[in-house]
Amino acid sequence: MTMDYESNNWIWDGVYNFPHLFGGLMLTAALLGLSTSYFGVIGLPHLPYLRSDLGIFYKKKRDKKRIRVYMDGCFDLMHYGHANALRQAKALGDELVVGVVSDEEIVANKGPPVLSMEERLALVSGLKWVDEVIANAPYAITEQFMHKLFNDYKIDYIIHGDDPCLLPDGTDAYALAKRAGRYKQIKRTEGVSSTDIVGRILSSTKDEKACGGHNDASVKGDRNESGSKGAHLSQFLPTSRRIVQFSNGKAPGPNARVVYIDGAFDLFHAGHVEILKSARQLGDFLLVGIHDDHTVRYFYLDALILNQFMVNCKHRGKHCPIMHLHERSLSVLACRCVDEVIIGAPWEVTKDVITTFNISLVVHGTCSENNSSLAGEIDPYSVPKSMGIFELLESPKNITTTSVAQRIIANHEAYMKRNAKKAESEKKYYAEKKYVSGD
Repeated sequence: MTMDYESNNWIWDGVYNFPHLFGGLMLTAALLGLSTSYFGVIGLPHLPYLRSDLGIFYKKKRDKKRIRVYMDGCFDLMHYGHANALRQAKALGDELVVGVVSDEEIVANKGPPVLSMEERLALVSGLKWVDEVIANAPYAITEQFMHKLFNDYKIDYIIHGDDPCLLPDGTDAYALAKRAGRYKQIKRTEGVSSTDIVGRILSSTKDEKACGGHNDASVKGDRNESGSKGAHLSQFLPTSRRIVQFSNGKAPGPNARVVYIDGAFDLFHAGHVEILKSARQLGDFLLVGIHDDHTVRYFYLDALILNQFMVNCKHRGKHCPIMHLHERSLSVLACRCVDEVIIGAPWEVTKDVITTFNISLVVHGTCSENNSSLAGEIDPYSVPKSMGIFELLESPKNITTTSVAQRIIANHEAYMKRNAKKAESEKKYYAEKKYVSGD
């Protein structure tokens, strides 16, 4: 008498979960001269998981549960450190959900944000490692929000860096997640922070020579007061490994339509994200040229709000760009729509550049800070224009690096206080810092 397959699920479970055991039984049976028909009661008409040479069952592949991880942050003045944190978080799971802290929570816990919620959402959602974004997330992981993450968003683990995140009362913002056993830690990216960038911008206003010797005591202040001592000097140590981690590692196909756009991409902001998206839609492969620091200092205009009026500098001065070449390159590489970058691209788009990279179209946004007239009336796009492959794109957002910096300068007292407070925790972190494995 034979038995139906359905009535022998316990046997099949054994076959799938203990393949070597059942394979051994079959092999033993064969050696003893027993027919496999003896096992007909199990209903093995085709033995689909039996290797003909060894008689060993393969374990049936079950659908693997996708691990969903959550990481939150303010993501104000988005930089490559944020991007690297999210890259590491994504590596701990299959899907990355990112919570962007609300403006109100940032004000209550850290001070006024520089970027609006809309701008911060655009930056975070534009990163290549982010799968889903939660707007107006709380600064602290409360029990109610943690249950919402686990139940509604199906989050398996909550991620944060190795640097402490403390609430105003001194308690750990991730204490509940740690107690629940659903917390994982990543390594903080050294050499940059939003506090550091604010410090660089505030420091740039103290250089009288950068803006024709204009002196404004209310902006100059004491460097220690802003917590920006030495902050204008980048502490980032670029490595080839980091560039590889950010890169797609893919070249355009032989018939791909390569679109090229260049710029400084300093203080990477929502305007950059949107123009890059628009450029990418015009082809199959987006190549971004990033001008080196010398080019940015010479060819770009800087405008600073000082004492309630605008002062235009002839050149951006020694404090510009705010972020140096490698920092700017990583920020652009982290963008989802970017396929490749030229690190230190030439100011002029030459025939050789177009041929070397097989460029089909050169584009430039209408909202720009570069000033081509400074180069003896040289038009950097004269060659692609003469070839009929140049297009001027309407910039989706009217945001520039200067306009973002102006927000900080216009409210410098609040940001100086914010930086002074943050500088203490930064100093303590580095004083107690220990090696943390990770990349």
